[in-house]
Amino acid sequence: MIGPLISPESLLARLDDPEIVVLEVSFYEPEKAAYFTGHIPGARYVHWKDLLWHELNREFPTSEVMAERLGSLGVGEDTMLVLVGDPVQFATYAYWVLAMTGFEAQSTVLDGGRVTWANHGKSMTTDLPVVEPRSVAPGPVDASCRIGRDDVLAGLNNPSLVLIDLRSGEEYSGERVAPLSAPFDHGAERRGHIPGARNLPIERLLKDDGTFKAPDDLWAEFAAIGMANGQEVVTSCRLGHRASLGWFVLTRLLGRDHVRVYDGSWTEWGSIVGFPVER
Repeated sequence: MIGPLISPESLLARLDDPEIVVLEVSFYEPEKAAYFTGHIPGARYVHWKDLLWHELNREFPTSEVMAERLGSLGVGEDTMLVLVGDPVQFATYAYWVLAMTGFEAQSTVLDGGRVTWANHGKSMTTDLPVVEPRSVAPGPVDASCRIGRDDVLAGLNNPSLVLIDLRSGEEYSGERVAPLSAPFDHGAERRGHIPGARNLPIERLLKDDGTFKAPDDLWAEFAAIGMANGQEVVTSCRLGHRASLGWFVLTRLLGRDHVRVYDGSWTEWGSIVGFPVER
């Protein structure tokens, strides 16, 4: 077992291991994906929606469908799947979905994702790997780390629950509905945040090189927004990716229980008729 997080140095030392499958999970579709200009040797590319969403519904694939998709990428029963985010939160989002569909035990996130690997001067190639499909059995389903809009609404006045919004300050305040990096400012009909949510932009959880901060520093960031021991936590953002990074930090790096991701996040909440909004 590698654990939920692997360093660039540890991955570099294991790139020749035939049971390691490196998968770059990209926000970008092929025509814009940086993968095709250079990637970790042997890494396979996948657009995040193609791996992690149902073909038609705004829903996640079943464990059986996920097993088929992973198998087509060369993942077998004994494979360790290294998730490389472009950017990093797409790896934690994949990890979160894989946890719900039964494949967490064989998954790990590359610390810092694609950008950190490249900035550290690690080996890159434009060669596309030859992928041999394999077979992997469906895993046990557990969606306890996910929460829906109605349960979020019902918990707004519950002092034992804290809602953490991992979007940028501009999105949280209502200046924008999309991050500054987005080509268009769109994604919801209203601007603002869920009432009572505390803002913690994901950049505060990362070091300057894009890797995760040390545990003591991570705890300090959550304490600074008033998260207390014993509280249940709900993380949110715009689409769920940054929320999954908050979940990953709290549960897999810090060992915190009772953390759920509101994956509908602002794209859903900010367009629902009758749901409350703060600015």
